[in-house]
Amino acid sequence: MLDQHTSIRVGEELNRERRNLEWEYLHSNFTFMRTITIDLPDHTDLDSRQTAKFLAAKLYEAGKLSLGQAAGMVGMSKVAFAEILVDYGVSLINHPIQEVTNDAKRI
Repeated sequence: MLDQHTSIRVGEELNRERRNLEWEYLHSNFTFMRTITIDLPDHTDLDSRQTAKFLAAKLYEAGKLSLGQAAGMVGMSKVAFAEILVDYGVSLINHPIQEVTNDAKRI
């Protein structure tokens, strides 16, 4: 049987753990994802993992996803995802030419 001091310690530990989890949740970059289904012709040699990486790279290139969001989409770190962008013809530095031109004028 637990005495009063033991139950207080357990309660304090549970509260501390809850606060830690709440802090991690509030300060994380966790993004909720939804699942979509894409029909591909049978004769393509792409597997679902390759297709997801391609799509994430192209969404990053189009400015629809940040590097972190694209990496998270395929379960990779930002560094690892940045390293595979070249495989899909995507530049890591992805700024529209007009934005670069405007920045250059301000310098």
